[in-house]
Amino acid sequence: MATMGSLFRSEEMALCQLFLQSESAYTCVSELGELGLVQFRDLNPDVNAFQRKFVNEVRRCDEMERKLRYLEREIRKDGIPVLDTGENPEAPMPREMIDLEVKFEKLENELKEVNSNAEALKRNYLELTELKHILKKTQVFFDEREGSLESGGQTSLTQNLLPEDSKGPIQLGFVAGVILRERIPAFERMLWRACRGNVFLRQAEIPEPLEDPATGEQVYKSVFIIFFQGDHLKMRVKKICEGFRATMYPCPEAPADRREMAMGVKTRLDDLNTVLSQTQDHRHRVLVSAARDIRAWMMKVWKIKSIYHTLNMFNLDVIQNGLIAECWIPVANLEDVQLALRRGTEKSGSLPAILNRLSTQESPPTFHRTNKFTKAFQTLIDSYGVANYREINPAPYTIITFPFLFAIMFGDLGHGIIMALFGAWMVWREKPLSAKKTDNEIWNIFFGGRYIILLMGVFSMYTGLIYNDIFSKAFNLFGSSWHPVFNDSALMSKELALDPANKAQYDQYPYPFGLDPMWQISNNKINFYNSYKMKISIIFGVIHMLFGVILSVWNHRFFNRPMSIYCEFIPQLLFLCCLFLYLVLLVFHKWTWYGAGGDPSVSPSCAPSILITFINMVLVKPYEEAGPVCSYYMFAGQFGLQRFLFIVALICVPWMLCAKPFLLHRMHKQRTIMMQANGGEGVVEEGGGDAAAAAAAAVATAEEHDMGEVMIHQGIHTIEYVLGSVSHTASYLRLWALSLAHAQLSEVLWQMVLRIGLTTSGLAGGFLTYAIFAVWAFLTVAILVLMEGLSAFLHTLRLHWVEFQSKFYGGTGYAFVPFAFETILDQAENAGPEQ
Repeated sequence: MATMGSLFRSEEMALCQLFLQSESAYTCVSELGELGLVQFRDLNPDVNAFQRKFVNEVRRCDEMERKLRYLEREIRKDGIPVLDTGENPEAPMPREMIDLEVKFEKLENELKEVNSNAEALKRNYLELTELKHILKKTQVFFDEREGSLESGGQTSLTQNLLPEDSKGPIQLGFVAGVILRERIPAFERMLWRACRGNVFLRQAEIPEPLEDPATGEQVYKSVFIIFFQGDHLKMRVKKICEGFRATMYPCPEAPADRREMAMGVKTRLDDLNTVLSQTQDHRHRVLVSAARDIRAWMMKVWKIKSIYHTLNMFNLDVIQNGLIAECWIPVANLEDVQLALRRGTEKSGSLPAILNRLSTQESPPTFHRTNKFTKAFQTLIDSYGVANYREINPAPYTIITFPFLFAIMFGDLGHGIIMALFGAWMVWREKPLSAKKTDNEIWNIFFGGRYIILLMGVFSMYTGLIYNDIFSKAFNLFGSSWHPVFNDSALMSKELALDPANKAQYDQYPYPFGLDPMWQISNNKINFYNSYKMKISIIFGVIHMLFGVILSVWNHRFFNRPMSIYCEFIPQLLFLCCLFLYLVLLVFHKWTWYGAGGDPSVSPSCAPSILITFINMVLVKPYEEAGPVCSYYMFAGQFGLQRFLFIVALICVPWMLCAKPFLLHRMHKQRTIMMQANGGEGVVEEGGGDAAAAAAAAVATAEEHDMGEVMIHQGIHTIEYVLGSVSHTASYLRLWALSLAHAQLSEVLWQMVLRIGLTTSGLAGGFLTYAIFAVWAFLTVAILVLMEGLSAFLHTLRLHWVEFQSKFYGGTGYAFVPFAFETILDQAENAGPEQ
């Protein structure tokens, strides 16, 4: 019962004062966090966060969380899955924090040491690998040089490096190293310019990528060897190599030394491979062991941290050596909170906690109990504004009205089936889909509103049956009541006008359910749909607004505001009924009274225009007789009734504007007279009446100031309601406009896309239909379901926020945000490991 009651009106809340012993404060707050029904108030709002009592404990928790985040990043880097058993461990006791800190410190140091050793080994392995490629590639360069010298004569290797008067070959110096492949062109140009062409560069690419030990990325490098003459060029070449971050290695010139070094490098690489493999295995074992428990560790740390954050909001009772807290608690759960406090004190073995209920003038927070079905609708309402405390909640009524108004604009059986299937799939796969955490905001919005989508699809299927519209086509389930004559000229011109007065065409009885399918192929269907959908938009709009006005009386009665009932609710209801409910009744009267056949005075050709009738009603303008048969009046005494209703509506305006300020002024005046009488007697007894007169004058001045504010507020409220009644009624015409637009877009998509394939004959038509159907299906889902659905959703949301809720809903409250581990853990998990 409490759940249903809080759905229609927020829970009754109690402000309580909580006395806790220092020994049991931690365990009691932990139990309250598991319960999730207590909102604590910060009793130290002016105290800096770094000056609060438990700031050191919070810092310790931050440090533990940092270490766990480091472990989690390393685990994810190795692609090790984090085990989620669904376990929800209890918050550890304060003495267990030391054990956790030691464990995390040990894991972090061990992992950092392993990573440091692995990085050093990888750097050594990279250097040896580069040296191996240098020895291999430079052997080719030296073979070319030696071959050139043996052939006698000057070679291209040395001819540019020798002076013109050189008598024979000379000894050249060289530098060998490794550089990133993309830096080779710039490196070569710099060498040529800086050394003025007096160096010779040879380079060869290393085919396989090498791993950077610092970043773990794969990079491509090239081996180079530079020949030069003289120490001056040697220094210049080395400076250029350092500038391009090239790594230089010693390379013997003698072939035997190079072969010996290559064998030594190969042996060391084999040894490093073994050590690296063992290091990686050890690191993997450490991370796999941590991955089994890291989720539980995270949850424990988050709970500890949240408990100390909450304890920092308490006041310290120095005399009793305890803590004092103030909190909001739902009255229906006071006993549950008492039981949680008892469990907390039993765990700590201290004196029981004391919970006292306080009296306050402060407005309590608003708390609506929701489940997975009602939560999405409550979120729509709270997005506009959180309800005032104990104010009537629009959410339960929105469960029906929201998908229904959406379906009026989106009415199509085919599109409704697509939307309902999508919503049903998300509801059916609810548990596995909710278990998959994702940062995709669009998907999270869709999944959070899965029940709204399901209902919108189901209601759209219903209105699609009423409109007899499925992908712009109609079903002839019960047999049409129309029997038009299809002659050649009508078929060629594609003109088929349906006339209810033509008894040869119409059987004079309606289609059993929804609209007759013959209207889909008629030439005047737009005129018919236009009139029908415009009228039902006004009908449902007025009913929706009237329902909102009627809901306001429940607020007035609950908060004991009889003056608002007599001075606001009654004139508002009369104003809306005398004008717009009368307009709705005229629509029904015209539908039922004016029909085809029978008395010619009530034939469709004699039916008066409701719009002209309503305008003349506001202008208080009598009709002239239309002729001997037709009449502009729908019934006898219509002019007198309309004049009476309009006068009543006019009276309601000053009623709303002046009645409440007048009664308040009268009440204040009586109160002032009573205060003057009581104050005068007291002052006379003390020997003077001037003070009483001054006090009475001050009270009167204050009341006049308050009355001015009341008049301004009431004037704004009256103008807003009177003008809003007109504009809001017109606003509901968006139901008509979007419904027509949706139907026309669907028909255009059928005629301009799918019909091309269906009307093409032969084998080519089959292939063309296959391809065009894919295009038509994509455009149907993308445009008519997604884009049009989003448009209809936003318009429906506006009708509820502005046209409906403005009649009774304040929406200026603040939400009840309890201290709950479940919420804290969800927020921490959604924050991601990068924080």
